[in-house]
Amino acid sequence: MTVLTIPQMDEARRALAEPLFADLAGDMAVSFEFFPPKSDKMDAQLWEAVEMLAPLGPRFVSVTYGAGGSTRERTHATVARLQRETPIAAAAHLTCVEASREEIDQVAHEYWAAGVRHIVALRGDMPTPGARFAPHPGGYENAADLVAGLRKLHPFELSVAAYPERHPDSACDDSDLDNLKRKIDAGANRAITQFFFSPDVYFRFRDRAAAAGITAEIVPGILPVMSVAQVRRFAGQCGAAIPDWMDRLFEGLDDRPAARQLVAATIAAELCRRLYAGGVREFHFYTLNRAELAYAICHMLGLRPQAVARAEAA
Repeated sequence: MTVLTIPQMDEARRALAEPLFADLAGDMAVSFEFFPPKSDKMDAQLWEAVEMLAPLGPRFVSVTYGAGGSTRERTHATVARLQRETPIAAAAHLTCVEASREEIDQVAHEYWAAGVRHIVALRGDMPTPGARFAPHPGGYENAADLVAGLRKLHPFELSVAAYPERHPDSACDDSDLDNLKRKIDAGANRAITQFFFSPDVYFRFRDRAAAAGITAEIVPGILPVMSVAQVRRFAGQCGAAIPDWMDRLFEGLDDRPAARQLVAATIAAELCRRLYAGGVREFHFYTLNRAELAYAICHMLGLRPQAVARAEAA
């Protein structure tokens, strides 16, 4: 059980006694995740999202890497453009799947040459859905091995994944936590969690991580839900639980996108507010290349645009 400090208890009382989002200080750090676009239309949507979110002054924005490295070129192009054309620090996802150490190291060298200083180091998923991970014969064995390898190449800032509800491939909670500790001990700067929908899930995980000797920051990953069916697909890959009440809240909204967006923003904002009440000040948003929900949630938490963060000031 998380033991709240006196300031946190005061904050918890305020969260109950006043309007949830009244006069919040905006004293939080945010980051956003995008995926590389597959078409001209999706490319335009991505850069519209970047333009909207950049003024919030994110610590970094990350770009995903498809299963089996399937989006390698598009990921690299997107990250390089972010680094080149915006004032935002760009972070590139990099995985161990179906590539030798030499191939992965070459990608890392190319990122460094492009000015990218942050990598999200992941084990990755096999290109065949549901297939168990198998290391490349000449590749990195897992994410901890990848972190150690990247540490030898350049002084990257390194983020890794954490699983508050356990990765599906882990035998038990303790082995999952041991894997996270190996990644941190190998040189990762922080862990970013997969999405979850109960603040207690995060707080219990944070406490267990601290008890295991993990001192690096563990940033909660927030996924605003626009489609329960889509989230169920994601959840099957990362072990997240979908609460029954979510189905009921979205029931009947399939043909009402505006209402669905309002419900999605409310759910995610309340989750963030409860995490904030428990002392959390760092959030990572899985945007799915849509800026509106993440922007609205940040606004409700008191974060406001910063003129210096606009691309034209670069």
